[in-house]
Amino acid sequence: MKSMPSTSTAAEQSFCLCGRKVPYRDCCEPFHLGRAWPETAEQLMRSRYVAYALHLKDYLLQTWDPSTRPSDFTFDENLHWQKLRILKTKRGRAQDNTGSVVFRAEYCLKDGGLNGQPDRVDSSGSVIEKGVMTEKSRFVRDHRQSGAPWVYLDGELS
Repeated sequence: MKSMPSTSTAAEQSFCLCGRKVPYRDCCEPFHLGRAWPETAEQLMRSRYVAYALHLKDYLLQTWDPSTRPSDFTFDENLHWQKLRILKTKRGRAQDNTGSVVFRAEYCLKDGGLNGQPDRVDSSGSVIEKGVMTEKSRFVRDHRQSGAPWVYLDGELS
């Protein structure tokens, strides 16, 4: 798994990007470093959102069900995830085998990252497009692995 860069004292005390009011080191970082595994589908979804924001490809691939996992993917360097909001969860608790999470993620594309079509230009002259993505993600337990951890199966955009 890709190691996280060293964090400064200020960064260690900032809230996790997943939206919980908890420092990253006490929230998603243990999952990203392989020290713990999410106990619920929502925890996995939140940790995957942060992994996308931090470009943690190894973690994303590791937490993707083998039946739907791509062999590889790339990040859009112009895409910056801004905010996560959980709208609904169904099952996905520690005792369940399946679960779903509906979430809304706000993003910002800089320098014409999406089709080169800017939404507005900021004061520094950089092109910025803002948007919102809503997805219903499905999660399953991977019984092929010890402890049957939660993995991402697929998602439906709306």
